[in-house]
Amino acid sequence: MACAVVTGGRGFLGRHLVHKLLESGKWEVVRIMDLAAGLAVDADEEKALSAALESGRAQYAGVDLRNLPQVIQALEHATVVFHMAAPDSSISDWKLHHSVNVIGTRNVIEACIEQGVHKLIYTSSPSVVFDYINGVKDADESLAYPAKLMDSYSETKAQAEALVLDANGRHGLATCAIRPSGLFGPGDRLFLPSIVAAARAGKLKFQIGSGDNKFDWTYVENVVHAHVCAEEALVDASGVAAGKAYFITNCEPVKFWEFLSEFLERLGYPRPQYQLPVALVLPLACIAEWACKQLAPLGVPMTQFTPARIRYMSLWRTFSCDRAATLLKYKPLYTVEEGIQRTVTSFQHLRASPAAGGDGKSAARWWWMVLVAVVLLAVFFQRFLHEVA
Repeated sequence: MACAVVTGGRGFLGRHLVHKLLESGKWEVVRIMDLAAGLAVDADEEKALSAALESGRAQYAGVDLRNLPQVIQALEHATVVFHMAAPDSSISDWKLHHSVNVIGTRNVIEACIEQGVHKLIYTSSPSVVFDYINGVKDADESLAYPAKLMDSYSETKAQAEALVLDANGRHGLATCAIRPSGLFGPGDRLFLPSIVAAARAGKLKFQIGSGDNKFDWTYVENVVHAHVCAEEALVDASGVAAGKAYFITNCEPVKFWEFLSEFLERLGYPRPQYQLPVALVLPLACIAEWACKQLAPLGVPMTQFTPARIRYMSLWRTFSCDRAATLLKYKPLYTVEEGIQRTVTSFQHLRASPAAGGDGKSAARWWWMVLVAVVLLAVFFQRFLHEVA
């Protein structure tokens, strides 16, 4: 029986892949794995997915990846596993990221071997080679993992990717890793909603850095296509495509802030009007992150205003897809412009109202935080100079 399993199948990318696998007609069964005990079908996917569930072509398994027996049972009769499940990258929780990304991936590998799965395709991230200090331009897969990664998500994704690639050839299992950069598209619950929320709160009046830094954004259907290409290319563990990682992009690097501004403008929000130098903002982010860590025992949540975020928005981050093009036969199906149009059309509910001008209270609160950070920075340097003197 041809059975494809998608872990994290109710996530942004997972939903798109499940739809594509069902649409292809290649698979007798597409099994959706996710953490929730049951499956709630959304209105926009009701017709196709409900029909597939009723016919048995789609199945759902509520599984905690950290529970090996559950994972083994869920992979019964599987031919290929698309391992996409991962916690939200914006959550600062090393224990959570390690338990799901590392232990969960190790369990998926062991379950694949136990159940005789032929192929394992892991959804990794370009962040596994990005140290958030140095920009990268047209990097290829020869770029090694950094000695130190800036956040727990990137660190644990790198560990998980290494486990998957090392597992290639074990008991006939063929593996590879897909590294999609800057995912966007309809159904996104993180990137565009957070950008709109920031614009509505008046937090996107400023651009961080010169704005010349280019970034590789990738439309979601192109990432789905890359996974399909990988499955077709993984003939066996000894094949040229197996045991390797692949950068996946739209092959159209664009300026980071120009890309964000396109979405803002098309949804009726103003573009960033002012420019803040990285040299000014970065120390403030360091202080904000440090303060949150110190106050964490008191219940203060971790700020999103971190040095890693500032560098993410201000450094070059582009990658070469030559390996994917050669070994997986990957070629983007949609341009960046087509992706933007399709995404904006699907997010009309986030369009600005005619009188939208930002939440004054939220903006004022944010600027008070910046002012406090500036004062703390001044005090810090005063103490530093005093100690030096």
